[in-house]
Amino acid sequence: MRFLTSLIVILTTLLVLFSNLALSEDSPKIHLRLWHQLMYSHRTVQADLIKEFEKQNPDIVVESSYWETEELRSKFQASALGGIGPELIYGPSDQVGPFYTMNLLRPLNDLIDEESLKDFDPISVIRKDKSIFLMGDTTGNFLCLVYNKKLLAQAPSSTDEMMKQGQEWKKGYYLVWPMQEPFFFVPWVAGFGTPFVDQNASPLLNSSSMKSAMTFIRDLRRSSFVPKEADYETANALFKDGKVAIILNGDWSWGDYKKAGLDIGVAPFPKISATGLWPSPLVSTLGYSVNKNIEEAKLPATKKLLQFLLSKESQLSFAKEVGILPSRISARQDPIVKEDPLLKAAAEIMKLGQPMPIEPELRAIWDSLRTHYQAVLADQESPEKASESAQLDALEQIHVMNNVEEVSWQSYVIKVLGLLVGLALTWLGWQWLKLIKISFGEIGKFPYLLLTPAMLAVFVVVIFPFCFNFYISFSNLSLRTFQNYQLTGWQNYIQILENPTFYFVFGKTIIWTFTNVFFHVFLGVFLALLINQSLPAKPFFRVLLIIPWAVPQYITALTWRGMFNSQFGLINKVVHDLLHGPAIEWFSSPLKAFSACFLTNVWLGFPFMMMVTLGGLQSIPKELFEAAKVDGASTWQTFRRITWPLLQPVLRPAVVLGCIWTFNNLNVVWLVSNGGEPADQTHILVSYVYKSAFNLYRYSSSAALSMIIFCVLLAWTIFYLRLQEKVSQESTSDSVEGSHK
Repeated sequence: MRFLTSLIVILTTLLVLFSNLALSEDSPKIHLRLWHQLMYSHRTVQADLIKEFEKQNPDIVVESSYWETEELRSKFQASALGGIGPELIYGPSDQVGPFYTMNLLRPLNDLIDEESLKDFDPISVIRKDKSIFLMGDTTGNFLCLVYNKKLLAQAPSSTDEMMKQGQEWKKGYYLVWPMQEPFFFVPWVAGFGTPFVDQNASPLLNSSSMKSAMTFIRDLRRSSFVPKEADYETANALFKDGKVAIILNGDWSWGDYKKAGLDIGVAPFPKISATGLWPSPLVSTLGYSVNKNIEEAKLPATKKLLQFLLSKESQLSFAKEVGILPSRISARQDPIVKEDPLLKAAAEIMKLGQPMPIEPELRAIWDSLRTHYQAVLADQESPEKASESAQLDALEQIHVMNNVEEVSWQSYVIKVLGLLVGLALTWLGWQWLKLIKISFGEIGKFPYLLLTPAMLAVFVVVIFPFCFNFYISFSNLSLRTFQNYQLTGWQNYIQILENPTFYFVFGKTIIWTFTNVFFHVFLGVFLALLINQSLPAKPFFRVLLIIPWAVPQYITALTWRGMFNSQFGLINKVVHDLLHGPAIEWFSSPLKAFSACFLTNVWLGFPFMMMVTLGGLQSIPKELFEAAKVDGASTWQTFRRITWPLLQPVLRPAVVLGCIWTFNNLNVVWLVSNGGEPADQTHILVSYVYKSAFNLYRYSSSAALSMIIFCVLLAWTIFYLRLQEKVSQESTSDSVEGSHK
């Protein structure tokens, strides 16, 4: 049962050993890896500190790698499961909950001395069962009002004052925040009476406070002094460009704004006038954790690095350069901190905050709240209905997240079948080896030696991950069983096939795939026919049209998302300036959001079909076109009788690849719709799998769903190729009969 897990550990360990050998050829230096999610301005400070550390410790080399927050979590989980990964990981305190539950972290008690520990703010020391699993170098990570002093002399102290100032504002927009994210919404909830979770991180979503807060934020968004739509990057850009007076953002952004030349002030969220209560932002820490798989030989070096990065001097470097509050009490007494008005204000704002829960169930609460909160903003649900539904969904998701499937009789059937398949594969492998030995006498061993690296790469990159995924699809691998999962049976497949949501998302995925591939082929063939003509500057047009496919999808998807912005996007500017039409709110309804994803993917996909078609056109003998012209055939007849049939051999595999790529295209849907906006209504199967696996820790269920996707694509590929082969045979037969006549 543990064979596959052991194999992945062996393979990844070998890769690490080879990389370490390559690194240590010149010197016996100790190499430490640090994974983090620091924004750019913070990264530069960290890089300088690491250079100083390496200068002080010439026998230690530190490799620092940046990942997005979610990518950091998923990669660390995968590497730690395989017994490898970085020695140190830096991130928010709420990552401790899932990592601790999965047993991926090593306690820090013996790496931090007791005297030093007394100098840290208690909120920056994250403990579980009396053991320390994260040491923060900064305290806060909270939301507040950040205002441009050039535009606004003082921030509002109450919601009534804020509404009055906003209605009288005449210098662009008054207020902006990332509207679709519940993290920026939940501080308001406590201002109406109760927070959104209790002390045990249990959801309190169906409360009068939640309903009042949703009503307040919906009405605030409808105000004329607030943009109709703004994600984090849009809100940030508006504030940096001086087009908005106030932004709701965190203390991590202050240094970036100061470097942009803004004179900023910070203040707490305004007091709720109706209740007389202050909103309560979540307060947490960012800090360092140690991988459980760390080698004992690297512990002394890791301790040195950890103590250096947590030192008073290092924390003051961050405070000076990017304006974050140190976690050390002694560092807060330094003039750099005491004389900084922003850091002084931070200490006061934090008093109104509530500690960020670190329990993994918080992910289920965020996910449930996000869906229904976005539905309220899009006027698809009332605050009352959204609060009730969010609470029910959160409780259901928490139950599913923590549920552990028991071993059943099905597991024994799978083991027997697995044994039979293993014996069959062993026999086939033995027969294959005998054939290879026979061929040694004919062609020698050298060709096989050349093939060996490629075969090993295919095994490691394709075959083994596929087999491992197939194996865990019959297991109970989840948050609670990350290190000790077992084969349980085919319950995951049954649960998926009994879930109506699967068929709804599957239907959308089918529509998504076929409409995209149709336009990919249509535009690709059309443009290839144009370029294939004797046009001036043909190479220029060919390069120009291949750009959408050459640019990385990540960049293109984010660019298109910005272009779809209802107020500032290029598309709506064209609609307004040229067509004199009203602005389209692309992410206000599922159909519009899905259309935005569709347009982006068509833009990305047609160049591939165009280049394939161009290659096919250049292989068609010109004599056929000349003969058709002599016979008086029209352009359409030439295309239908000559061009299109002779393009089939190259288009057939291209269409199959296009269907597979489009069916599995996560980047476009996830990035353009910002994870499924609005209210998780734009998911296709692959984004549904991603969310289930990495947001809700349902690994075995996600593996089963990915296997269903594989079977669907395999069946479609076989059906399509056989259908095209049949059509090709019939076409050839008709041509032969015509020639005989």
